[in-house]
Amino acid sequence: MKNEWYISNKRMINDQIISRGITDQTVIRAMSKISRELFVTDANKSFAYVDTPLPIGCKQTISQPYIVALMTELCHLNRDSTVLEIGTGSGYQTAVLAEIARSVYSVELIPELYDRASILLDSLGYKNILLKCDDGYRGWFENAPFDAIIVTAAPEYIPDPFIEQLKTGGRLVIPVGAFFQRLFCITKLAEGIKKEKIIDVRFVPLISGS
Repeated sequence: MKNEWYISNKRMINDQIISRGITDQTVIRAMSKISRELFVTDANKSFAYVDTPLPIGCKQTISQPYIVALMTELCHLNRDSTVLEIGTGSGYQTAVLAEIARSVYSVELIPELYDRASILLDSLGYKNILLKCDDGYRGWFENAPFDAIIVTAAPEYIPDPFIEQLKTGGRLVIPVGAFFQRLFCITKLAEGIKKEKIIDVRFVPLISGS
């Protein structure tokens, strides 16, 4: 069984990630270690390594592998990094971040997804992940500032707490928009922010608990 997922995962890495321009070896190594099929529903396991988002229940999705790799690469993480993830979802992106960063803080609004991801990530032995079931729009003030913030659902605007909770020099990777969305990489500078448009994307909306 392990050999089967390893072969499928290696093909995914080569065909969907490296061939499309991802060069960060820490990202490639992280995604090579993780069996994506663990993070999808039983009905979708045969599609686990296909480059497409998949439903995970509660009207949410797991992002396609290329987008996971791209967003992680844009964060510029290393073993000293502290990262905030808004939208734990299935926990797949969380696991990828945890393979690279020192500490991962992840916020999930939906209790069912929070419970499921908590159990799975704990069973996989991750000790550098802290999860919270809360409104992601607020970020996680108690553990700020962060070297990077990654948002896995799309708000219609960039919430102020995300910029406030970044370190100077830190990066916010976030899809923004309602019907038409763009992925942005925002760097916090001493004199303001630098905003870079990356690609057009399609994410589920970021939901507020308020």
